[in-house]
Amino acid sequence: MLEAHDLAARRGHARLFEGLSFTVEAGHAMVVTGANGTGKTTLLRMLAGMSWLAAGEIRWDHRAVAPFDPKVRAAVAYVGHAPALKDELSAVENLTTLLELAGATASREAIDVALDAVELGSRRGLPARVLSQGQRRRIGLARLSLLVRPLWLLDEPATALDSAGVALLGKMIGEHLERGGLAVAATHAPLGLPAPRTQTMALQ
Repeated sequence: MLEAHDLAARRGHARLFEGLSFTVEAGHAMVVTGANGTGKTTLLRMLAGMSWLAAGEIRWDHRAVAPFDPKVRAAVAYVGHAPALKDELSAVENLTTLLELAGATASREAIDVALDAVELGSRRGLPARVLSQGQRRRIGLARLSLLVRPLWLLDEPATALDSAGVALLGKMIGEHLERGGLAVAATHAPLGLPAPRTQTMALQ
């Protein structure tokens, strides 16, 4: 279970949000909406243990956690709004590197299967610089499928994806929820998540 109690965030002297409270239970997702600059990315970084809180408390599995808590970091698969790829590395090399940075490993066979699943199998050896933005984003989807983490935090995960890519993303999140995982996604685009398992929160 992920809980937030009276969270507040500021950027310089500007208030982004305050008094924010919510609960996301196992097997459920929360979609965060709001205009640019309302603090969606800041909220996700707080939940990932990557940013300080101006006020409030975050609880993971009924335990209060502090920023940069290693137990939270170990439970989270965070996907930022940028793909974070090295242009000179291939899809295989980028995926291997991304997993290693997250403290995970996968066999070459598992990596090939993951790239096939996101329709990048025929391009696995190409440098990332020649891939489209949507194909680069699909490498991130392959990473998600290989990271065994209960909490997915997704910042604009549908950016640059075509309709088939968005459908694949929604399917992956749905399967993650079915396995008892949790997801929080900041997005402007519908993700097609199962309504009974999804709540929405709008930042003003």
